[in-house]
Amino acid sequence: MANHKATKKDTRQAAKRRDRNKYYGKTTRNAIRGLKAAKDDAEKKEQLPNVISMIDKMAKRGIIHKNKAGNLKSKLTKHVTTGA
Repeated sequence: MANHKATKKDTRQAAKRRDRNKYYGKTTRNAIRGLKAAKDDAEKKEQLPNVISMIDKMAKRGIIHKNKAGNLKSKLTKHVTTGA
């Protein structure tokens, strides 16, 4: 366990950040799952901008790497446009 005051604070901050990052990650994963599970194309096209926005925010916050965000957005867009 940390003994220094600053180290204790850093531990608290890291726990807060970890919980927040976990929340954003899980919420985005669920949104991606919902997008893939959507039945009709209109629903998919309606959900896509929101999911892309969530992915961009995760990359901006440093939760995922920017290249991973790009790959996810590319695959989702391809899934929605081609219907694959």
